[in-house]
Amino acid sequence: MNTSECLHSSNIVMPHGPCSPVPSTIVADEDENMGFSPVQQELESLHLPDVDLILRDFWWPKIRKDVEKYVNTCPVCQRSKTRREKPSGLLHPLPTPSRPWEIISADFITDLPPSLGFTTILVVVDLFTKLAHFIPCYGLPTAKETADLFLQHVFRLHGLPKSLVTDRGSQFTSRFWKALQRLLGIDSRLSSAHHPQTDGQTERTNATLEQYLRCYVNYQQDNWASLLPLSEFAYNNGVQNSTKETPFFANYGFHPRFFPSVIETSEVPAAEDWLQELTAVQELLHQQLDQAKEDYKRHTDSHRQPGPEIKVGDRVLLSTRFLPSHRPCRKLDARFIGPYPVVAQLNPVTFKLQLPRSMRIH
Repeated sequence: MNTSECLHSSNIVMPHGPCSPVPSTIVADEDENMGFSPVQQELESLHLPDVDLILRDFWWPKIRKDVEKYVNTCPVCQRSKTRREKPSGLLHPLPTPSRPWEIISADFITDLPPSLGFTTILVVVDLFTKLAHFIPCYGLPTAKETADLFLQHVFRLHGLPKSLVTDRGSQFTSRFWKALQRLLGIDSRLSSAHHPQTDGQTERTNATLEQYLRCYVNYQQDNWASLLPLSEFAYNNGVQNSTKETPFFANYGFHPRFFPSVIETSEVPAAEDWLQELTAVQELLHQQLDQAKEDYKRHTDSHRQPGPEIKVGDRVLLSTRFLPSHRPCRKLDARFIGPYPVVAQLNPVTFKLQLPRSMRIH
């Protein structure tokens, strides 16, 4: 037996770990096709919890640390194994505006059942005061129709913003929309593909509005358009956790006149019933809005973790989750490709990679 090799509780002892010259008795059993020793072959097939499999036959100082390092740096493992941990990268807030309606966000709620002829809602939110407008639309508007909606419902009330945060819908990426924003001096901030958190304010407002509509829409779901005025008023008259003020007060400096706490008896019962119904809906709506905000925040915070520190010049792997695959079966395709060099850092959580020209992605 080689002097560098001995037995420890029937296990082969490798004094300097697997990176040292492998004993001749192990080299003799090398796999001719792969060129790996049994130790290396066993390491290649391991997940971190399976270090006990190595301990069945081998032992060396700091064996657990070495196995963990080997598996974590294995190129095949990094490309092929499914990540079980939480997604990396915490939510990064957009810059705080200096005045109301300086930075706004916009998004569409689509595929709704017809209500008064409308099937879509355009949601516009001011990132400073959190004031929102819920605008019903006939179908999904074109870029020109979206511009008309902004003119009718936003510009006439608040003027032009400096920045507009949107997703990458065709309305906001068209040549018409880009040219219009350039002529008006509006900075366009498009969210990253498959990353709606960039426009998190509007996404959260959408979720709040949808929860309200689910609670109060009728069985046929064809009366949601008539609920939008009340839902917009209730949303803008509710205290925001982030500002500790209502959007209405933050925008105008005073609270709107509300329904009276005690409704007097009227000689017209229909008017009295209608006002009582509106008051009840408003009270319930405030409860639903508060609950929706808490649920959204708790859900988001529980599914994220801090991301790794990445610098320009580093080489990183790219997830294939949203990339087209030309292989026969996507289930057997690599989970990651690369590594590719980082050429620029666009913001604390967004990086630009140097990708092959054949990959037509932004």
